[in-house]
Amino acid sequence: MNREVKSMEKCIVAGKRVCVYPAQRKDAPLVLLHEIKDEGEQVYKLAIELSEKEFSLASIGNLDWDGDMSPWALPPLFKGNSPCTGKADEYLPQLTDCIVPKILQLLSAKPQYIALAGYSLAGLFAVYSLYKTTMFSRIASASGSFWYPDFLPYAENNDLKIKPQCMYFSLGDREARGRNKLLRTVEANTRALHDWYEEQGINITLEMNEGTHFQNTELRMAKGIAWMINPY
Repeated sequence: MNREVKSMEKCIVAGKRVCVYPAQRKDAPLVLLHEIKDEGEQVYKLAIELSEKEFSLASIGNLDWDGDMSPWALPPLFKGNSPCTGKADEYLPQLTDCIVPKILQLLSAKPQYIALAGYSLAGLFAVYSLYKTTMFSRIASASGSFWYPDFLPYAENNDLKIKPQCMYFSLGDREARGRNKLLRTVEANTRALHDWYEEQGINITLEMNEGTHFQNTELRMAKGIAWMINPY
């Protein structure tokens, strides 16, 4: 798919920076992407080249990354790092009750469905959201932080609010080789989660990429979005 990417509108909602990239087709699916560093437009450009179907994207930035994207508190992993403050349950209502309604106002028609995508902690948040809201019917988690303490048992022992139509996981093949013992659990936990959701009858895939957590992040996220839009 080749077309020019234009920002329809940028605005601030609930303190977050929102930028909407609309599809030409009015009822095209809407993908929400939580940004790490203003990568939304580049991810969208890559994703629409990979996708067979049209979709709109709304990137959300200016996040309290270690707070908004974390389900519960966690001390710093390394000396000098920030702690995760576990504010996902506070942020999620802002997303569903304030940010998404504003995005929908900026679109010319109701989207076919709303999907949620994210990298790293935002990939963890995307999966966590399935246990809290019925808004998101498809999920793309690229290099999701599934090393997060107690997340695997939480996912396996709590009920999903919605059974998603599909889920995409990806991981770098060197992500489990780090010096931090907790981070080294990421591949085993990601595979365990994949298998758990597959057992629940969910259409899910796990793609392994070459490299560490920090390589080709925009392309990895774009691949996840493209698969999520075209999973069958």
